[in-house]
Amino acid sequence: MGAYILRRLLLIIPTLIGIMIINFTLTQFVPGGPIEQIIAQVQGEGDVFQGIAGGGDVGETMGQAAADRYVGARGLPQDFLDDLEVQMGFARIVCAEGYEGAPDIAAPECEKQDIPIVERFLILMGNYITFDFGESYFRSVSVIDLVIEKMPVSLTLGLWSTLIAYLVSLPLGIRKAVKDGTPFDTWTSGAIILGYAIPGFLFAILLLVLFAGGSYFRWFPLRGLTSDGWEDFSLLHKIGDYFWHITLPVVASTISSFATLTLLTKNSFLDEIKKQYVITARAKGLSERAVLYGHVFRNAMLIVIAGFPGLFISVFFGASIIIETIFSLDGLGRLGFEAAVARDYPVIFATLYVFGLIGLLVGILSDLMYVLVDPRIDFESRET
Repeated sequence: MGAYILRRLLLIIPTLIGIMIINFTLTQFVPGGPIEQIIAQVQGEGDVFQGIAGGGDVGETMGQAAADRYVGARGLPQDFLDDLEVQMGFARIVCAEGYEGAPDIAAPECEKQDIPIVERFLILMGNYITFDFGESYFRSVSVIDLVIEKMPVSLTLGLWSTLIAYLVSLPLGIRKAVKDGTPFDTWTSGAIILGYAIPGFLFAILLLVLFAGGSYFRWFPLRGLTSDGWEDFSLLHKIGDYFWHITLPVVASTISSFATLTLLTKNSFLDEIKKQYVITARAKGLSERAVLYGHVFRNAMLIVIAGFPGLFISVFFGASIIIETIFSLDGLGRLGFEAAVARDYPVIFATLYVFGLIGLLVGILSDLMYVLVDPRIDFESRET
């Protein structure tokens, strides 16, 4: 098993490189780059997309072509635009041989030189290998510090939502399989399908209206992960305040996960219950509980465990943006969205890199859970 895990860990490297190549390439064709964003702010427009909607050339993004367009239309000095490109890593300052002193774009002996796209990508990946994500274009803060700062919120939503979904859905699915066709099976199926049909953002708003100071009750806080002055609370007070704040966001992000996981568990158990080894176990006089949890559970859980990475990633990545926005939680999902709107490339690439790395590691964890549930599975022998 150790050799298999090592191979999977090594495969993370080319996979991450492929993810970054795709995303880096896509950003080169997206209109409204970071330089255009800054120019729009300097001109008091606030958002570069207003200029694009007003008839600008969508094909022009970053680089000298966009710079020339803005110089002609806005009258901004070329030195200002060149300095922006150097600061953001799109260009470098090259000075003549024999020049003494620090490179200065205003010096006659120095000039701006655009950095080719391939070279910029290689520089980016070289830095990312050592987890050097650079600095945000617009926040003047290290990207790794931003990621570390926002990570607890996203981990809270992802881990608690996945854990609660499994703790509720597994016993419920088993119970539905045992009671297949009964009124219990019918009304629980209707309830979980109804929960799945309600959009997550609509359910989150409903929770706020009902329980967070809307038109009815004020049982839970409206926003944030902790209360003001949380650092000064006692340990028990901190724990209680933390769970008080995460209750509604976690419930909102979990509700849509119940249907798929519960029905998957039920169907897996129904398939196993009909097999010959179950009939034999019952014929030997084993109790129904011993049959279900001693024999059926191990085999039925394999397909359920296979869905663990997808469930975790969908909650951690997909729902986090909406839930974080509605409940005013400052997490990775919201950070990535704001960075995409502002074209803050270092933050965009860093969040994609972290999301991809976590997703790949969760996939390896899923394989380990396979072996834990059923020791008969041997990935190494299957590959030889």
